Amino acid sequence: MISQMTQIHPDAKIGENVTIESFTTIYEDVEIGDGSHIGPNVTIYPGARIGKNVQIFPGSVISAVPQDLKFAGEYSTVEIGDNTVIRECVTIHRGTADKEKTVIGKNCLLMGYVHIAHDCIVGDHCIMANYSGLSGHNVLGDYVILEGAAGTQQFIHIGDHAFIAGGTLIRKNVPPFVRAAREPISFVGINAIGLRRRGFSDDTIRLIEDVYRQLYVQNNTISSGIEAIRNEIPDCEIKSNILNFIDASERGIIRGPLN
Repeated sequence: MISQMTQIHPDAKIGENVTIESFTTIYEDVEIGDGSHIGPNVTIYPGARIGKNVQIFPGSVISAVPQDLKFAGEYSTVEIGDNTVIRECVTIHRGTADKEKTVIGKNCLLMGYVHIAHDCIVGDHCIMANYSGLSGHNVLGDYVILEGAAGTQQFIHIGDHAFIAGGTLIRKNVPPFVRAAREPISFVGINAIGLRRRGFSDDTIRLIEDVYRQLYVQNNTISSGIEAIRNEIPDCEIKSNILNFIDASERGIIRGPLN
């Protein structure tokens, strides 16, 4: 169902069984996948690529030009994966010359007043609670959770299955599988509850705990913790994933409570 009180550019591509409610504006160069539901008073600017069965609630603005003084009008997009839910008054800005796109993965939930800035890449199954926000050029892995009013600096990377407590200011990269909180942001444990919900075995969770115990508890510095992980933890995919994330973190990772 498409309300007669909408404004849809004739060049927009609308899939089958799409609902678009009153007073929504959809510009040219927009694609909306089958089964999606666009609520009232939504604005979708050029460059939006919206997947199947996406729900967008009232007041949201998708694919507006970035809030970046370096932006020179270059062509860029916003890509939103299937089954993602975008609640009231969410803003998602399209990319710049850096990545030329902003991406939200599949099966994500962006709660009210969330902001996603230009060139962010958000993985699948992520949850961002009310008033949380990402500055430009952030990368989130899969199954990341940001509680309410958490916010990032630019160029932050958050690993898979990480959990960020409400109100946290994220100025360093957050490795996978951890819980982070406090000011300044620091490691407060691993995300064991989330991992169990997603089917991780007790043995795998204990292995993750062993890795981060070496990194954040049993050694005085991050560098000595990394060396201990390399020498004392058996080689496995989990160990490799964590060390690869740390090695690639040019901005550094969050500290432990005693670091």
